[in-house]
Amino acid sequence: MAGDSLLAQVEQGLADLLDQGVRYGLAFSGGCDSMLLLALLVRAGYDVAPYTLSTAFQAPFELDDARDGAEVAGVDLTVIHADVLAERRVCANPPDRCYWCKRFIFSRILDAMAADGRTVLLDGSNASDDPARRPGMGVLSELGVRSPLRELGLSKPQVRALSRELGLFTAEKPNFSCYATKVPQGQPITREALKQVAARENRGWR
Repeated sequence: MAGDSLLAQVEQGLADLLDQGVRYGLAFSGGCDSMLLLALLVRAGYDVAPYTLSTAFQAPFELDDARDGAEVAGVDLTVIHADVLAERRVCANPPDRCYWCKRFIFSRILDAMAADGRTVLLDGSNASDDPARRPGMGVLSELGVRSPLRELGLSKPQVRALSRELGLFTAEKPNFSCYATKVPQGQPITREALKQVAARENRGWR
């Protein structure tokens, strides 16, 4: 495969990793990584459905991007509205807040998938994501979430290059941290604190 294009190598890699007989769910943020993975899976004919968790931690434009991305891919998006502010372990804002938040997100998606008869959850983590800097990634192995881009060794620059090749609108989308990351660690995450962050951060990108 040395002479094949990166796209051809990735498509073959997905064929080796994933089973066409499985009904997959995808944790879909509408960001560069999850958009590429969705596009690749749809292009290859996999039975995949994207799920987005809508909470007070995300900017409104993120949900707009997820809806636009699903429409571009030609699949239906399931939006799960969840009250993250009711999650005590998350909103206490401890050092491992990201872990508890990711566990909350993926657990809700897994519940929705089970109701839809889908059995394997995928996410868009790539090989550039450093578990040491992203403690929430530990949840993936605990809950059986698979990360095909990471398993294939795709770096962020390669994800962007493939996105450009496929003409995806997210190819140059910046990485956006959720509002909770802007609340100082140890300070409780409240609706008021998030409103203050949103007033500074909700600028969009397109």
